[in-house]
Amino acid sequence: MNRGPEQRVADVRRLIASANAVYEDRDRIAPAIADATGLTLEGVEFGFGYLERSASDGDLRTLVDGAGNAERVHVVLSANVFVTPLRALALARAAAAVVTIRPSPRDPTLTRELVERAADNAIAIVDERDVSAIEADQVHVYGNDETIDAVRARVRPSCVVRAHGAGMGVAFVTRAADAGAAAKALAPDVVAFDQRGCLSPRIVVVEGDDAYAESVATALSDELDAWGKQVPRGALLPDESAAARRWFDTLSFAGRVWRGAHDVVALAPTGAPLMLPPPGRHAHAMPTPGRPRGPQGSALMIREERQDSQDAGIRRRPERGVKEIGDSCQTATEDVFSRPR
Repeated sequence: MNRGPEQRVADVRRLIASANAVYEDRDRIAPAIADATGLTLEGVEFGFGYLERSASDGDLRTLVDGAGNAERVHVVLSANVFVTPLRALALARAAAAVVTIRPSPRDPTLTRELVERAADNAIAIVDERDVSAIEADQVHVYGNDETIDAVRARVRPSCVVRAHGAGMGVAFVTRAADAGAAAKALAPDVVAFDQRGCLSPRIVVVEGDDAYAESVATALSDELDAWGKQVPRGALLPDESAAARRWFDTLSFAGRVWRGAHDVVALAPTGAPLMLPPPGRHAHAMPTPGRPRGPQGSALMIREERQDSQDAGIRRRPERGVKEIGDSCQTATEDVFSRPR
């Protein structure tokens, strides 16, 4: 089936309408999502704010232009951020005339709700776990490296695998930024989905000396404490808890740690090795005398200007998952289905 750009845009718009219907009915399905993800009900409600529910024609045409072309796409989801199924379905439907999707066995609720509300005969849920049994031109797989490798090993030889792997967020606070304002901008991104999203900042690089970095870390701890009263942290997975204990013990010895009821912020002195914290509202602040550089010397940044705690425009750069807070911030939008709403 040959679909023109306008038909593809219309097919994706049907999914956005489905997302709006699910959002309006979110109180009914929130307990199931909380049980599956370990988030508190307050965390689920906050997470629903990140479900894309509107997009301009220009945004959707950009999405369609970059989605590629396939006759059949199969989507494999894993449990991580519960709003991911919308983005996965939108990218697949923009690319293909026929879409099958296997929900996460642990967290299938939103996928099933979106597909039911969309009432699109071209989208079907399948529970088959063996991708070699699936007829598809492409498989879009969301998960960790092990999941992606397992899918690649099993797909049919002619099938293309498009992998969406794990990510990590980094924030860069310029020396021009007010410490309190920077902390206020960072805190909701740490809180969302208990920091399990690929854009959830776990490392906070602070341009300046140890004293300025300490002021940012202190302010971030205060902000996260305040957020914890509104949106309590949910349960950590066993491996997250074990990693959090090791990280806390190490930074308690090597640096300074602020421990709240629902979060931990740690500060390492200048020159100390970086120790990546696990998800679960753990933030590692580290001072640097200048702006860190990415591949080929490019500055690591995504610029963001917050209007309030749930509405932000994000400009993605090649080093995705990094954002800059400080001087000359601009509001822009490039990646529909990835920014908070």
